Amino acid sequence: MDKLRIKGGNSLAGTVDISGAKNAALPELCAALLTAQTVTLENVPGLQDVATMLKLIRNMGVVAERSQGAPGTVTLNAGSLSSPEAPYELVKTMRASVLALGPLLARFGEATVSLPGGCAIGSRPVDQHIKGLQAMGAEIAVEHGYMLARLPAGQKRLKGANITTDMVTVTGTENFLMAATLAEGETILENAAQEPEIGDLAEMLIKMGAKIEGHGTRRICIQGVQSLHGCTHPVVADRIEAGTFLCAVAAAGGDVVLRHGRADHLDALIEKLREAGTTVTAGDGFIRIQAQGRLKAQSFRTTEYPGFPTDMQAQFMALNAIAEGTSTVTETIFENRFMHVNEMVRLGAKIQIEGKMAVTEGVEKLSGATVMATDLRASASLVIAGLVAEGETLVDRIYHLDRGYDRMETKLRGIGAAIERVKS
Repeated sequence: MDKLRIKGGNSLAGTVDISGAKNAALPELCAALLTAQTVTLENVPGLQDVATMLKLIRNMGVVAERSQGAPGTVTLNAGSLSSPEAPYELVKTMRASVLALGPLLARFGEATVSLPGGCAIGSRPVDQHIKGLQAMGAEIAVEHGYMLARLPAGQKRLKGANITTDMVTVTGTENFLMAATLAEGETILENAAQEPEIGDLAEMLIKMGAKIEGHGTRRICIQGVQSLHGCTHPVVADRIEAGTFLCAVAAAGGDVVLRHGRADHLDALIEKLREAGTTVTAGDGFIRIQAQGRLKAQSFRTTEYPGFPTDMQAQFMALNAIAEGTSTVTETIFENRFMHVNEMVRLGAKIQIEGKMAVTEGVEKLSGATVMATDLRASASLVIAGLVAEGETLVDRIYHLDRGYDRMETKLRGIGAAIERVKS
């Protein structure tokens, strides 16, 4: 099992290339199930979750190949799909597997999808997915850990519907969006998620011939079409990877340019970084951050986009741990997303958990130690803490990190961090 060894104390300088977004690539790989024609995705990140999704759709009979000349390019053809099933063995490590449900049901009229696994950061129930697809005419039963979905006898297509979810759900919005493209009539999604990754998926579907309006707002309208065709589409840049590097530079100090970073996708985070004392500038296809000296602690509350992202909570808390002052972080999305706190305390952080709130009293320095990653974003927060801790920090269980960050240690080393991957 790989680990990361970090020697703290180095400031960061240079340029980092931001990879394609995991949370856009995964639904877009599933979107290829909607057509018999070839789909080409560019800027696909080299992540464990992407590898798992490719394995999953190949198991269904999809031909999926990575380009040898351009590693970020993947061509997919679901023209001869043979098995509309996502078995537990392939999806137990990844909750995004539920994204296969809508496309399979829309195109083939049936799907068998295992209830998903993934990070232990809290409950992400699939009941909203089931209710929405049932509103479109699907018959869905949950038996032996699987969702068994099909169209009623004699019904050839899903039917358009008005779907209002009980909560804002990103994967639910994506599932309904994909399913509705081939449904009969009009589907209106109310209380839809507004994340940039959903907008990117919608733009890809439009290239495939879908009729979609309102993506990026709470209300999305889809007019179903008979069939979709192939397309070529670049995956949008990963705002969470960009945000993680912004927090790393803010904590360690330095001057770094993030190529392909989208500042317009990170407004809430960048506002907090500026208030903390960093200088952040941006233009077409780049973000630059400059940080010097000890910053000021910032309080925030996680919420749905365009608010402060839950996926950046742990990384910013690493910055607060060595900032000047006391801060409070309120987590409103996932109930178990403070599992990194105990590991940060091992590094010398002063953090107290009070229900959904974590109170951090900034300290002048952290001290290197061996710590254990518990989930994807917790892994990143411990890496950031290790970059500023005195001495050596060893981060264990970084398979979590590899699920969502493309060569993180290589990119950090390229801007001056003393970090290396080591085998157990």
